Amino acid sequence: RLRGLRPGMTVRVDVAVVGSGFAGSLLARILAGQGHRVALLERGTHPRFAIGESSTPLASLSLERLATRYRLLDCYQLATHGRWLTHHPALRRGLKRGFTFYRHHPGTPFADRGDDSERLLVAASPNDAVADTHWLRADLDHHMVRAAVNAGVHYVDRLHLESLAHLDDGMHLTGARDGTPVALDAGFVIDASGGSGFVARHLGIGSALDRLQTRSALVFSHLAGVRLMVDLVPGLPAGPYPDDWAAVHHLIDEGWMYSLRFDDGITSAGFALTPDGLASLEAGEAPAPDGDARRGARLWRRLLQRYPTIGALFGSATPCMPISFVPVMQHRVQRAAGERFALLPSAFAFVDPLFSTGIAWSLRAVERLASCFEDGAGARRLPAASALARYDALLGREAEQIDRLVAGAYAAMGDFARFEAQTMLYFAAVSYAESRERLAPHAESSWEGFLGVDDPVLAPLPADSLSRLARADAGGEATEAFSRWVAESIAPRNVAGLSDPARHHRYPADLDVLVARHALLGLTRDQIVAALPALRGMAPEPPFE
Repeated sequence: RLRGLRPGMTVRVDVAVVGSGFAGSLLARILAGQGHRVALLERGTHPRFAIGESSTPLASLSLERLATRYRLLDCYQLATHGRWLTHHPALRRGLKRGFTFYRHHPGTPFADRGDDSERLLVAASPNDAVADTHWLRADLDHHMVRAAVNAGVHYVDRLHLESLAHLDDGMHLTGARDGTPVALDAGFVIDASGGSGFVARHLGIGSALDRLQTRSALVFSHLAGVRLMVDLVPGLPAGPYPDDWAAVHHLIDEGWMYSLRFDDGITSAGFALTPDGLASLEAGEAPAPDGDARRGARLWRRLLQRYPTIGALFGSATPCMPISFVPVMQHRVQRAAGERFALLPSAFAFVDPLFSTGIAWSLRAVERLASCFEDGAGARRLPAASALARYDALLGREAEQIDRLVAGAYAAMGDFARFEAQTMLYFAAVSYAESRERLAPHAESSWEGFLGVDDPVLAPLPADSLSRLARADAGGEATEAFSRWVAESIAPRNVAGLSDPARHHRYPADLDVLVARHALLGLTRDQIVAALPALRGMAPEPPFE
């Protein structure tokens, strides 16, 4: 802990990181390893509950790159489910083999129509060893804080920060810990505080929420005793992985529900509800007062009653914590970086958990800011203004890209075939990026735009899709034409065999397709074949001592 936290004294650090979730703690640890004096400032204590739990292959790649560059053995071990189980079994997690989607209809059990079922499975890995994980954030975040402290980061919890102001050579922060006034001078401040937006509030950075088209409320909890979908609908055609060991999405008229199963039997679940969906569920009621702790539980019960199969899955489950309600999930501010400060994505913008973008985007930003400090000017190696401007501009474009992609998915959600086509835009972008970063890595990989935002083929597709979906709603383009347009548009980047009717809505991690489409990656067949052992998880040891 920082010494000198006494009334009337000011502690000086090079970097203050506000918020000790996994991203803030990891970045603080890296900066300390670079030689900076770093303070990690936390309002609460660990371990603590947090949502944002579903990792993806792009997140694993970032974690592996960070591990290799900064020699962080635990990060390499935590990057895949198999390594995690082997080296950190005490840290709770869940196996995530892919993305599973079901479309439910009010008052009707989910229909098993064989290959024509409203069901979509997209694998993210070829086997359990190299699979992604659902992060039990209470455990993972706590681990990251402890690792930061062991690396020399000065951690201060139970700290209520009250002010932030520019100095000639840095930033001045004040607050109180257990009633004791605290003052810190920092050469640079990084905001990892999530939606609370500490830096934006105190530096007068305005909201840019109006730039986001997506709007959704959230009803969520952790629960024990959630049943398996395969037990309720056992006759569905076999998929490329067990349906339930994935990020499971239940699509409904009012929005959608996520279900993330941990290996210990606990499930993280929540309903993301559109404004119209929320209004329909509460129609005829007096407006719920702000802070109504019972609102989430009422909504939860109504949704389980409205959708029989979801009710059967969750009806006998026991919440591990009160069911919570957030009226608007989204936030966005106008800037992600400036003189002497930067915001990690969680503090800059949040759209929706639909495509599990949060962890991967956050880790990519950690990579970028860490490199900015490496390349910074001056004795303290603080980031150059040009690097911060680049970071700011890229996060802004990426937030808009995520929003357009998710807004399009909500617009398509009422028609499952149209929704499936819309998801192909996401899966084409990430599978192409994953393949390039795995097979042809380079020093600037982390600066390549998230979700193809800098790719001339992929970048315009979410906006074009939104326009087409709007015309379809107005009685224009039919679902078949929309699906055909998606397939043709992603073809130059489709290394995963997506948008293929012969797959019957079930897409494995098909390495044969990747080999066959080697030219799309600018690689030879032999180059991809040589990498297959690593892609199958046969090279689990870290590439450093």
